[in-house]
Amino acid sequence: MKKPSGRWRIVEMEMWDQEAIDLVGPGFIEFAKNGTGRFGFVAVEGWMDCRRAERDGLPFVEFTWEGSDEGDQISGSGWAALAENGTLTGRLFIHLGDESGFRATPSTKGKKHNGA
Repeated sequence: MKKPSGRWRIVEMEMWDQEAIDLVGPGFIEFAKNGTGRFGFVAVEGWMDCRRAERDGLPFVEFTWEGSDEGDQISGSGWAALAENGTLTGRLFIHLGDESGFRATPSTKGKKHNGA
């Protein structure tokens, strides 16, 4: 199984329904080969610094991030793990704010993924 990379479509979050996730545009999380990444959902944008590893034998990424929410500067951390079924699950933490689990599937638009 390969490491999570490329663009993934966020299809579920604990804190927000799909309409909210896609408020500004389709919710996504994206991993670059150089250890960076980005995500967007609701009115939140984030730029990630990623560290790749394995957890329970599956590819895993931990990250810190900086970004904005409706123009306000925010930051946080998170993680994402590639499941055997090819989906990505994880959790995003907003410093001094909300946190939410998420589930993502390979994006059919934009950059290809190689996580399945």
